[in-house]
Order: sequence, then C-alpha cells, then structure tokens
Amino acid sequence: MNGIEKITARIEEDGKAENEALLGQARAEAADIAARYQAEAKAAAEEILAQGRRAAEERARHLDSMTQMECRKAVLTAKQDVIEEAFQAAHKQLLDLPREQYVALLAKLAVQASATGREKLIFSAKDHIEVGKAVVAAANEQLARAAAPKLPEEVAGSKAGAILDKVVTGASAILSGAAMLTLAEETRPMDGGFILSDGAVEVNCTFDTLIRLQRGALAGEVAKVLFD
Repeated sequence: MNGIEKITARIEEDGKAENEALLGQARAEAADIAARYQAEAKAAAEEILAQGRRAAEERARHLDSMTQMECRKAVLTAKQDVIEEAFQAAHKQLLDLPREQYVALLAKLAVQASATGREKLIFSAKDHIEVGKAVVAAANEQLARAAAPKLPEEVAGSKAGAILDKVVTGASAILSGAAMLTLAEETRPMDGGFILSDGAVEVNCTFDTLIRLQRGALAGEVAKVLFD
C-alpha cells in the first residue's frame, strides 16, 4: 500500500469512527427524547385518567344527591297526600254528623259569625229544607240568651221561673234586636255549612272555606298526629 492509499484508508477510518460517534450520539439523544416524551405522555395519560375519575366521582355524588332529593320529594308528596285525605275525611265526618249535632254546630257557627243578629242564613237546597229553620231557631235562642239578664237561681229553678226566663229571654231579644236571624229564601251550591248575609256583606261559613282557612294552622298538628 503506497502513501496515498494509506492516507485515504486513514481518512475513511476516521470518517467511519466520527460517523459512528455521531450516530451513537444521535441514538442517545433520540432515546432521551423518546424517554422524555414517553414520561410526558404517561403523565398526561395519568392526569386524564385522574380527571376522568374525579368527574365520575362528582357525577356519582351529583346523581346520589339528586336521588336523595327525589326521594325526599316523593316522601313529602306522599305526606301531603295523606294530610289532604285527613282533611277530606274530616269534611266528610262533618257532613255525616247526626242531625241534632249538625244543627247545633251550624247554630254555634252562626252565633260566632253574626255581627248584628239580624243577618240572613243562606244554605244549600238540601240543608235549606232539612235543617235551615232549626239552625236559625237554635242560633236565635243562643243570641237571645246571651242578651237576656241572668235571673236569680232561686227564681229560675222553679217552673214559674222557667216560664219567666223564657219571657225575659224573648223580650230581651226583641228589645235588643240581637236575635233576629232569618232563613234566606235563596239557596246556593255548597257542601255543608252556610253563608251569613247582611246586604252586601257576606260571611262564608261553608265547610269548604272553614277547612281551607284552618288548613295552614292545623296542617302541622295533623302531620304530628299522622307521622309522629
């Protein structure tokens, strides 16, 4: 091998060695880059999975909260239905009272609602016929007794005293004009109770209205009785 060939061979060897070195460096850098990106990809994948788990857990909590809320709403609705049934049952019991008790109840309501003692009582067509006159008479008797002076017991206890008591009661009612309720000729559709009319002023004493007005005050007590 002459000198030129030796030089050429040496250059080729040096170039090959340099290429090998560069290639090794490139491989090392590529491996480093690959490892770095692999780590980043793994971290990103873990973060995505963690976010997914958090989202799933939050969704599960939300669904659980909604389920509990729906359960509470269902229970509340059921309780309200039971309370409504209780008020309806009370309404029916009022309508089903024996005649004597029914008349006494309506007479008491009329006395409490009356402001002048000269109003008209308007009933349903059925009650107008069956109890209207009896209610008016009983209410007027209570109003008259409230307006009459109290007789001494030794007088009121005798037979003559009983007659005198009736006379005094009737006279007091006439003089005070406070026991002159009358039965209106007209009737109106209603389900128990009556309407107290004094010209343009009316007091609604129907069972529907009385129960509705008392419902807010009594619903809590009814719930305690039903659910405690």
